[in-house]
Amino acid sequence: MAAERPTSKRALERIFASRIADPSVIAFAVVDEETGTVAGTTSLYDYVPEQSRVELGMTFFGRNYWGRNVNAASKLALLTFAFEELMVHRVTLRCDVRNTRSAAAIVKLGATLEGVLRSYRWGHDGPRVDSSIYSLLEHEWPASRAGLVQRLTPADLLPEVTELIEFSEQLVRADAENAPLPA
Repeated sequence: MAAERPTSKRALERIFASRIADPSVIAFAVVDEETGTVAGTTSLYDYVPEQSRVELGMTFFGRNYWGRNVNAASKLALLTFAFEELMVHRVTLRCDVRNTRSAAAIVKLGATLEGVLRSYRWGHDGPRVDSSIYSLLEHEWPASRAGLVQRLTPADLLPEVTELIEFSEQLVRADAENAPLPA
């Protein structure tokens, strides 16, 4: 993580408060709908409308949510918001090069590794650290969305999202049915 892992409820509250107070951050709490507990947080930040780009990150979940569909569901929601509401062309994602778990999750989203920023920032554990930079572009979003949807069960998706996916699939089938036959 870019920030030190919170070790108390008070430390976690400080992280949330600083993100909420920062006007350049659109922070989201990720809530487990079954229990009503906060599973973690994720954010959009450094939004530059005139350049049609935003960064997605500042994500962490409680260890008991690792390996579940919480990350995929939250990324589907945030990427949908970024590409379909904010109408960005590019979403950037970064992670510490030592964080292989996050790097694998970013690649699984369909993002492309662009490179490494050497000695990019101070690590929470002391020394300067390198950051891997990934991006997902607007024309890559449909494939990324399809991959995320495929990973999720219907119970993981909001009803509106399920309806939108079904409608989109109907349109694709209708286009295929009405397509001219090859010569």
